Amino acid sequence: MKKINPSVLESLLTSRMTRDLEENNLSGASLYVSQNGEPVFRGHFGTTSPGGGTPVGESALYRLASMTKPVTAVGILTLYDRGLVDLYDPVERYLPEFAQSMLAEVKDGAVRQVRPLAVKPTILHLLTHTSGLLGGELLGACWPHRAGEIDRTLDRAVRWYAEQGFAFEPFSRTEYSGEAAFDVLARIIEAAADMPYSDYLDKAVFGPCGMTDTFFAPTEDQWTRLVTIHDKKDGRGAAVHLPAGCVYGSTPVTHPLGGAGLASSLADYAAFGEMLLGGGAIGGNRVLSELAVRLMSVPHVPKSIMPGPVQWGLGVRIITGEDYPYRLPVGTFGWSGAYGTHFWIDPANRIVAVYLKNTVNDGGSGCITGMNFECDVMASLS
Repeated sequence: MKKINPSVLESLLTSRMTRDLEENNLSGASLYVSQNGEPVFRGHFGTTSPGGGTPVGESALYRLASMTKPVTAVGILTLYDRGLVDLYDPVERYLPEFAQSMLAEVKDGAVRQVRPLAVKPTILHLLTHTSGLLGGELLGACWPHRAGEIDRTLDRAVRWYAEQGFAFEPFSRTEYSGEAAFDVLARIIEAAADMPYSDYLDKAVFGPCGMTDTFFAPTEDQWTRLVTIHDKKDGRGAAVHLPAGCVYGSTPVTHPLGGAGLASSLADYAAFGEMLLGGGAIGGNRVLSELAVRLMSVPHVPKSIMPGPVQWGLGVRIITGEDYPYRLPVGTFGWSGAYGTHFWIDPANRIVAVYLKNTVNDGGSGCITGMNFECDVMASLS
């Protein structure tokens, strides 16, 4: 195991953040790095809004976007630990609307249901972006025609997804699912746990982890602490305001998006990361079994359908090749979000790293600042 040099890490991260702030690449951010469960760096930079706002501090809240997905995956795995779901269970076992799942195709802009799927979609397929649900060209053809009320609740959204069909046979290829697959997983949690999705996460994940500032529907106080989304126009910082009542995009908080709807604080998401590094336990509380964490953090998609140095685990990406360009070692797992959030767990070096910001100007998930964060943390090891 290599050790972090704290002074080198602080110098690298502070210099990088100073430069990004001066160049208006972001207005504010919160960073956390620990090794062996001990914080090595914790810092807040900039302000809560482009060109002003209050200084970023511990109370700042960030839209997680797709960094919601690992949380939903943990929710499913808590049910796996309890024997209430199995990764190979067909989706229709919990959601009957998927009993007649259809392969669909798009021809001349029109969607046509081709035939019933030969392979029944499973929980594993949803977690690994291999289900084909509303994928690719099918998504582009269907999405503009959805009725507005579909976006208002999780149940209505999932029923609509089932009606649209699948772009390919499950596990015949992989294609990232931004919303549909993880919304379906959220509904499976509701069916298996017999309670609302957000309530179950409060009970099974957020409570045991001590995550008191992670939510789908903000309180009045939490709305005031959400940082403003940053854009960069003509070299200057500019504010991006979402529609009223929306944490992510234009989806109202009445629909707790399983793949994108959470907001959180640095302290909370750091605790989530520490729980995963700790084999599913934190502060004397066990959230997941060690087996469940192992299942989450190993690749489930073969290189035959996902070549390259990264494969999907369960709700996370996993570094599987030495040729990964940003220096993270093989076995590292984590995720990113469309508004620039990023985290990873490095089991080999016992590192948890969390980078929270909300921007739309540098690539979203897989953004430049997130990749620089990876490089800086790894450069501090000796």
